[in-house]
Amino acid sequence: MAKLYFYYSAMNAGKSTVLLQSAYNYKERGMDVLLMAPAIDKRFGVGKIHSRIGLSAEAVSFAPAFDLFDYVSQELSQRPMLKCLLIDEAQFLTKAQVLQLADIVDQLNLPVLTYGIRSDFQGEPFEGSMYLLTLADNLVEIKTVCHCGKKATMNTRIDEAGRPIKVGDQIQIGGNERYVSMCRKHFKEA
Repeated sequence: MAKLYFYYSAMNAGKSTVLLQSAYNYKERGMDVLLMAPAIDKRFGVGKIHSRIGLSAEAVSFAPAFDLFDYVSQELSQRPMLKCLLIDEAQFLTKAQVLQLADIVDQLNLPVLTYGIRSDFQGEPFEGSMYLLTLADNLVEIKTVCHCGKKATMNTRIDEAGRPIKVGDQIQIGGNERYVSMCRKHFKEA
């Protein structure tokens, strides 16, 4: 029975590493996987999934208007050993795309593993994450820690000097140079 999974955490918890390990596990057992990543994240090139520890893989890039259900349906007809869809940076999915992922699971019987963060630097939910939290069959938290040692659940955007930024566009692509994971207490104090 296929399921829709949402693996979530604050920034820098190893989500992409876990995704790439999951893909490796499928491939090691002779199964094919489909990796996807949002086109908006071009830090390591379009269609790349890259982890902070140096692992990377090619992925199909998608934009907000991309129909995931149609694409995966076509791939399944050409790839009989396709056994799993894995999506990085799932917070950038649209509501329509999350609904398409649910249809992939329910109608095509293909497991879908999504990985992303729940909220932005202001503590507001991302559209994709909000609907994954609502529709996913399994929610799995990947834990990381704040500088104080508590579990980090929030993402703080910082400037070049490491000072917290409180205003700006919801989406600003970046890694350790732009974001710090914090517990709720330190996020509120920042």
